[in-house]
Amino acid sequence: MSDLRLRTIRAFSRTPSLRAAARKHAAAVSAAVPEQAEKQSRDPQMPKGHSVVDSAIYCDGRRVASPDSLADTYGELHRAPHSLAWIGLYRPDRRELASLAQEFDLHELAIEDANEAHQRPKLERYGDTLFVVLKAARYRDATEEVEFGEVHVFVGPDFVVTVRHAEAPNLAAVRRRVERDPELLSRGAEAVLYAIMDKVVDGYAPVVAGLENDIDEIETEVFRGDPKVSRRIYELSREVIEFQRATRPLVGMLEQLRGGFQKYGVDEELQRSLRDVADHVTEVVEKVDGFRELLRDILTVNATLVAQQQNEEMKSLAIASSEQNEEVKRISAWAAILFAPTLIGTVYGMNFDKMPELHWQYGYPFAIGLMALVCGGLHQIFKRRGWL
Repeated sequence: MSDLRLRTIRAFSRTPSLRAAARKHAAAVSAAVPEQAEKQSRDPQMPKGHSVVDSAIYCDGRRVASPDSLADTYGELHRAPHSLAWIGLYRPDRRELASLAQEFDLHELAIEDANEAHQRPKLERYGDTLFVVLKAARYRDATEEVEFGEVHVFVGPDFVVTVRHAEAPNLAAVRRRVERDPELLSRGAEAVLYAIMDKVVDGYAPVVAGLENDIDEIETEVFRGDPKVSRRIYELSREVIEFQRATRPLVGMLEQLRGGFQKYGVDEELQRSLRDVADHVTEVVEKVDGFRELLRDILTVNATLVAQQQNEEMKSLAIASSEQNEEVKRISAWAAILFAPTLIGTVYGMNFDKMPELHWQYGYPFAIGLMALVCGGLHQIFKRRGWL
């Protein structure tokens, strides 16, 4: 921000007559706002240029102008001392971000981050300007997935610039909320930052509930022996890790904000509100940490149950194999016993004239006895060895 504008703001805050003049000017501008601007206040998603979703000038917590372009917004802000500009952008191009950087003296590193999506949640201070990256999340019941959005917020003494790269979070609802509460909005740009952070953190509650419900279902599937549960545990673990990356940095970010309360003279009511947001963030982070540990334990239990099931199957296979071996032994033993008389009968069945036993009186009883003796001997041998 230029030195001239800073001097103007400081002089305004010290001079009651200038404050009264600004209020008179704000009232005149408010009366001159056309009906179209009022319609845009009710529907901030109404297109306003290439990427400007909504742009408004506020004085004493009330909307006094709804410029149609960035240039008009700059002009209205200069004409209304001690006012606040809130510019909402959706996927802006580099020229628009460069224009904002030149007007509000935004750091080039912050502009580079805002131009690129997929930033991690963080809070950085560049002089009088805060740059905040927040990750919004919403739970999709149909696919049982967590969908993440991203919003970049520039907060200065008299401006707020929000840059979104996804549909979530719905900042139109945030704008309507603060416009219904002029007392909150009159506390300055930090009030808008608080409202945005509160909206993002409140959006975590349905996600936590959805993840908790999924974990309950997974526990049931694990003990029911569903073979597909391992894949679901893995996929849900990834969702929880991504959600953890979106929420955990907020703890440190809010600590940074709280550390600057006294230095930057943040309103006491805003301090209480931000502490409330910090409490909610801590609660969410603790639950998400618990989810991750619980999923790790569920995965261990599932692996144990799968191993037990495999052991039972291997045991059953071993028993079946053992029974088959016993059957093979019995069959082999009886086959050997029955083979003996077959062999003897085959020998004595050969049609040779010179066989000694052919004309022997006891040849037939001898052959039968030999068969019985061999079979009996084999039976005793196999029985002694446990084959029969």
